[in-house]
Amino acid sequence: MAFDTTQLIALLPEIILLAGVSLVLIIDLMVTDKERTWPFVLTLLTLLAAGCTTLMFADGSTQVVFDGTYIRDPLSDVLKASLLFIAVPVFIYAREGLMKSGQWRGEFMTLTLFAILGMMVMISSNGFISLYLGLELLSLCLYALVAFKRDSSKSAEAAMKYFVLGALASGLLLYGISMLYGATGKLDFPSIAQAVVGKESDIVLIFGLVFVVIGLAFKFGAVPFHMWVPDVYDGATTPVTLLVGSLPKIAALGLAMRILVDGLGELHDSWQMMLIILAVLSMALGNLVAIAQENIKRMLAYSTISHVGFIFLGILAGSDEGYRAAVFYAIVYAAMAAGAFGVLIALDRKGLEVDQLHQLKGLNEKHPWLAGTMLLLMFSMAGVPPTVGFFAKLFVLEAIVSVELTWLALVAVFFSIIGAFYYIRVVKHVYFDKPTDDVQVEVGGAAQVMLAINGLAMLALGLFPAILMNLI
Repeated sequence: MAFDTTQLIALLPEIILLAGVSLVLIIDLMVTDKERTWPFVLTLLTLLAAGCTTLMFADGSTQVVFDGTYIRDPLSDVLKASLLFIAVPVFIYAREGLMKSGQWRGEFMTLTLFAILGMMVMISSNGFISLYLGLELLSLCLYALVAFKRDSSKSAEAAMKYFVLGALASGLLLYGISMLYGATGKLDFPSIAQAVVGKESDIVLIFGLVFVVIGLAFKFGAVPFHMWVPDVYDGATTPVTLLVGSLPKIAALGLAMRILVDGLGELHDSWQMMLIILAVLSMALGNLVAIAQENIKRMLAYSTISHVGFIFLGILAGSDEGYRAAVFYAIVYAAMAAGAFGVLIALDRKGLEVDQLHQLKGLNEKHPWLAGTMLLLMFSMAGVPPTVGFFAKLFVLEAIVSVELTWLALVAVFFSIIGAFYYIRVVKHVYFDKPTDDVQVEVGGAAQVMLAINGLAMLALGLFPAILMNLI
C-alpha cells in the first residue's frame, strides 16, 4: 500500500499513548517503590495528552487510513476522548487501593495503558483484522490484571475462568468472522456493507451474524453469556474490578457499532431481534439476581448486566437517535461505575477490602462527603432525577419508542423500577443504619477530590445533559 506520513496524524493519540507506556515501563525499572510517583504522574499526563490530542483533531470529519483498516471519525473521537479522560480517575482510585494493599507496582500501570491502547484500536477499527488485534490486546491485559494479586487463589481462579471463557468467546467471534468473510469475500466494514445488500436471507451470512453477536454479547457480559462477570468482579482486587467494570464498556460499544452498524447495517432486522432477546434477558436477570446479593461487588456485577441491556436497547433501535443514546449511556455508565468502585476503594483499609453491604452501614456518620458521593452515584445508577442516569435511560426509552417498540420500553421501565430497590438499599445502609465498627475512614487527598468531582458530575450532567449530548 502507498504510505503517507500524514496518515500518522490520525493515529496521534495512539502514538502518544504507546510512547507514554514505553516511557513508564522504562522509568519504573529505575525507581524504588517510594519513588513510583513519577511513573504514575507520567501515566496521568500521557492520558491527558492523548485525550486533548483527540479533541484537538475532532473536527467532525472522517479520515480512513492504512489502506482502509483504520478510521478516525466523530464516533471514534467521542468514544476515545471519553475513554481517556475517564481513565484518569480510574488510575487515581486504583492507586489508592493498591497502595493500601501493598500491591502498587509498575505492572498495573503498563498493563492498564496497553489495555486502553487495545480499546482505542477497537474503537477506530474499520475492518475485522484491526478490530481483532485491538480486542486481543485488551483481553490479554485484562486476564493478567485479574490475576494481579499473585498470592490470592480467589484472583487466580477468577482469572482462569475469565481466560477460558474469553478464549471460547474469541473462537466463536472468529468463526463468525470467517463465515462473513466466506459469504462476502471482504474484511473491511464498508466493503462488507456493500456486499450484503440484497443478501438478507443468505443462510451463511445469518449464521456468521449469530456467532458474531454471541462474541459481542460475551464482551458486554449480556445474558446468557454473563457467567464470567460476577466471578471476575468478586475474584479480582477492587482496583482491577474498577477497571474491568468501567472502561471496557465504552470499547465494547465501539466494537458493536463498527460491526453491526458500519458493517452489517443491512441485516438490521436480523440482529435487532437477537439484541431484543439479549436486552430483555439481561435486564430481567441482572436486576432480579442483584437483589439477592449481599456482596456489593457481585451486586454491581449484576447491575452491570442490567445496564448492558439498556445499551443494547439504544443500538437495536437502528436510528441515529438510538445510536446517540447508546453512546451517551455507555459513557455515563463508565463514569458511574468508576465512582462506585472508587468509593469502595476509599473505604478499604490495610489488609481488608470492603465488599459486603453491611460494611457500608453508618458511612454518613464516619465520612459525610463520601456518603453524599455514594448517594449521587447510586441514584444515578437507579435513574433517579435529577441525576444524569435518569436522562441516560430517558434518551434510550425515547429512541425505542420512536421506532414503535413501546412494549420494550415498558419492559425496560418495569425492570428499572425493580432495580431501584437494591440501589436504594445501599443508600439506606449509608444513611439510616448505625455503623458496625468505629474505624475511621482515611482517604487520600487526590482520591477524595476526584471522588467529589465524580459524584458532583452525576448531578451537574443531570441538570445540564445537553453538555454531553451535544458533543455526541
